Amino acid sequence: MGALDEGHFCSELENGVKLGCIELSVDAEPETVAIEDAVKVLLQGLGEDVNREGLKKTPLRVAKALREGTRGYRQKVKDIVQGALFPEAGLDNAVGHAGGAGGLVVVRDLNLFSYCESCMLPFQVKCHVGYVPSGQRVVGLSKLSRVADVFGKRLQEPQRLADEVCSALHHGIKPAGVAVMLQCSHIHFPNLESAFLDSNHQGWVKLLVSSGSGVFENESADIWADFLSLLKFRGIDVEKTGLRDSSNWCPSRSSACANSVSKVESANQRMVTAVASILRSLGEDPLRKELVGTPVRFVKWLMNFQNCNLDMNLNGFVSARVDPLHPNGDSCKEKQIHSELNLSVWSQCEHHLLPFYGVVHIGYTATEGSNPIGKSLLQSIVCFYGFKLQVQERLTRQIAETVASLSGGDVIVVVEANHTCMISRGIEKFGSSTATIAVLGRFSTDPAARAKFLQSLPNIAISGP
Repeated sequence: MGALDEGHFCSELENGVKLGCIELSVDAEPETVAIEDAVKVLLQGLGEDVNREGLKKTPLRVAKALREGTRGYRQKVKDIVQGALFPEAGLDNAVGHAGGAGGLVVVRDLNLFSYCESCMLPFQVKCHVGYVPSGQRVVGLSKLSRVADVFGKRLQEPQRLADEVCSALHHGIKPAGVAVMLQCSHIHFPNLESAFLDSNHQGWVKLLVSSGSGVFENESADIWADFLSLLKFRGIDVEKTGLRDSSNWCPSRSSACANSVSKVESANQRMVTAVASILRSLGEDPLRKELVGTPVRFVKWLMNFQNCNLDMNLNGFVSARVDPLHPNGDSCKEKQIHSELNLSVWSQCEHHLLPFYGVVHIGYTATEGSNPIGKSLLQSIVCFYGFKLQVQERLTRQIAETVASLSGGDVIVVVEANHTCMISRGIEKFGSSTATIAVLGRFSTDPAARAKFLQSLPNIAISGP
């Protein structure tokens, strides 16, 4: 539970550059240029043309996103806390604790994101901070969030993140004690094989960690019960968060992933070297023990989206379904609307090299009495187009066109997805989702048919953290 490390955090409070936004000249800074060059190597390793439309500015976009998402290395905690401490007297002639002398203060539901130091993918954090004031002074509440954000905007591991936030607040505001609790969610991105074969893939690994100082040092202290009660009062049930050991919480460290690391390292050494260069440009040491295997793990994940020529295999089972003499089926028979909802989709945004995930809903018409398209075939089509560098609009169109070649032409496709680029860049819009739609044939001209399908979509949120 303890988090105090005098030497490390005194240095943390004193050193660093002044707090502030990245300057507009960030595009030309040597670190940005170095990351751009490394990203080009990664794209080429995927078999992509770095000059094609859609990818031309990807290296710069990735570089800016990474530097923005790790700006905590360039921020100074002391600048945040100083000037934000306000005098506040405690109780006057009464027995108890309140105000600036012992009254528990809790700030709940601070949304953060951080980059996992094991795989370099973003993970989401719901942060709860409590402290007990002392010395008849309190800190501005927004500063608790900003201090947490400084340490979140670094390559992190959940327990260390909790410890660093706790220690920085304890040394900065000198309270009677600080408590930090983090509910962390790490995306568990499937590989291509498991996406095809495992329809019940669990997309998230969840972890609960905590850290305490001062009166919170003892995890059995009554003050912890007060803190947890104030969380539960607002519907925050920390007991259901999941794992509590952060040592191997990253999916990239699983035994299945570890077995293929050596193959990746030997086959993609230029890409591994490029990722190590990115780490250095962000202000990290690639030889730090926690980061030694990170470049290989990141490349292994990225190779899921290698630009392979799989179209011949796909055309094989598509063309077998359509009668070339009657591509639209028997026009004398009535067509019925069939649908397959909630097909899982996992993909990689080609603009920022960050994952997006969600569900696909497919509707199509087929003549009465004909066999519907199998769910496994539709899921295979979704996976085929998902495991590429993509944009959601193109993904939706490609799925619709392929299903149209199977069904005879009348198709409607809706893709609902959460994009990690929406939380891990400057906009930081937690909880937002994007829906795209493609309509072909009858669905493009018949509003009633479109409405019937759209009304059948489930009224549930996309599965997420």
